[in-house]
Order: sequence, then C-alpha cells, then structure tokens
Amino acid sequence: MPLHSLLSRRALPVCAFLLASCTSLPSHAQGSGWKPLFDGTSTAAWRGYQKQDLPAGWSIVDGTLSKQVPVADILSKETFGDFELELEWKIGKGGNGGIFYRATEEYERVYWSAPEYQLLDDVNNPGDTRLTAAGSIYALYPAADGHQKPFGEWNTTRIVLKKGHLEHWLNGTKVAEGEMGSADWNAKVKGSKFREWPNFALAKRGAIAIQGDHLGALALRNIRIRPLD
Repeated sequence: MPLHSLLSRRALPVCAFLLASCTSLPSHAQGSGWKPLFDGTSTAAWRGYQKQDLPAGWSIVDGTLSKQVPVADILSKETFGDFELELEWKIGKGGNGGIFYRATEEYERVYWSAPEYQLLDDVNNPGDTRLTAAGSIYALYPAADGHQKPFGEWNTTRIVLKKGHLEHWLNGTKVAEGEMGSADWNAKVKGSKFREWPNFALAKRGAIAIQGDHLGALALRNIRIRPLD
C-alpha cells in the first residue's frame, strides 16, 4: 500500500476523534451567546452597590473573586432581563451569602429589590430552614435537601429566568423553581418580609449582584451569563 494511502487511513480515526471532541464542548465554549462576568483575571465587569468602584475587601485570589470578611455588596455593570447564569462558589465554615438578579439600586439594600439565590453553609447554620438553605429562592421557595457540598468545597450554580419561569440549580440538580408574578409568587412575597418593599422583584431588567456583607469567606469563579431575551 502506498505510504500516503496508509497515512490517510490512519489519520481518519484521529480526525473523527478531534471532530467529536470539538462538537462535545459546552455551549458557552462554542460561542452560543455566553459572556464572562468573571474569568479569573479581571473585576472590570463589577462595581460596588450604589458605587462606581469595587469596594475594598473584594480581590482576585488564585483566579477566584474572593472576600474573607463582611464587605460591601457588588453588582454587575451590565443589566439583564431573561438570562441563564452559571458560576462556581466555595464558602467558609458557617458562611452566608447570596446571588441576586434583576437588581436595581432604588433602595438602600440590594435585597429589597432583587430575588436571591442563597449561598450558605447549611450544616453550620442550623437555625436556617429549607426556605433559606443553599439554592433556595430565598424566603420564598425552599431548596431540595442533600445537594450541597461541605464548606470549603466547590459548588456549581445555575440560574435560569425566562418569561417569568425561574429555576435554581445546585450541583447539577434543580432544587427550586417558581413563576415570578404568578398568584402563588405574589402570595409568598406578601407573606414574607419582602412585602415591606413595593417594588421587590418587579423589575424586568437589572444587575447581577453578589452579597458580601455577611460573615464567612466566599470565593467565586467561572461566572458567565447568557442573555435569553
């Protein structure tokens, strides 16, 4: 068999393997509308809540966006309506934090306007219920139990919001969901502390925010978002 024919035949499996590898890449790696909010090298996409600069206490450590003590909350400079958000997070023992979405700056506190994906060391916050557990739609819809990794280990989060349908995912499992603006949603808001702020969860577009003012170390990485509107 001619040498060039032999090489061509041997190359076919290699080409097929490479093609399969390329097509199996995650959607965000194939340019399907994903954009980084934090890539491990820059905080340019973030600023302080009701501030122009990043608050002291937030820093890049080993490719993560981190804080060690209570600090001011931060939010994305860009706003989003419907979206899919993915990130990884690791929390210290007894730590407490949160990811907010469609956040506005009309109130003194970010959580007065925005729903929250709770970040929590569940095991070492025994006073909390499933309504305030990791992955919950904070104080509105409880998170299914048994999906959080222990403090000091990395968890993966996915939040999907499209046409009012909201999903919270934790480590590959959907742990909470709700229909924003529905009768059930409105009843839960009315029965919670959020009834004190009339514009809570009403914004159709807003920033992604990260809570920093609670106790415990918090690190985040690979924060990316895909607009869905």
